[in-house]
Amino acid sequence: MEIGNFLEVLIFISAILTIILILLQQRGASLGAGFGSSGELYTTRRGLDKSLFITTIVTAVIFVLSILGLLIIPA
Repeated sequence: MEIGNFLEVLIFISAILTIILILLQQRGASLGAGFGSSGELYTTRRGLDKSLFITTIVTAVIFVLSILGLLIIPA
């Protein structure tokens, strides 16, 4: 399998995982939250929420780097 095909598969998988991880994160789902006035206090992330947040960042970085790699590698 050549590197271009590998990067395309990596882009697809990391994009799907990033979407799923973003949708799994909990936030204030009230109507006011959409306009920036959710009324919640700032709290630190703990446990599963923190792990989910870090995993989302890692998959997003993998997604961006694989796209840049695909752009840099000549076809």
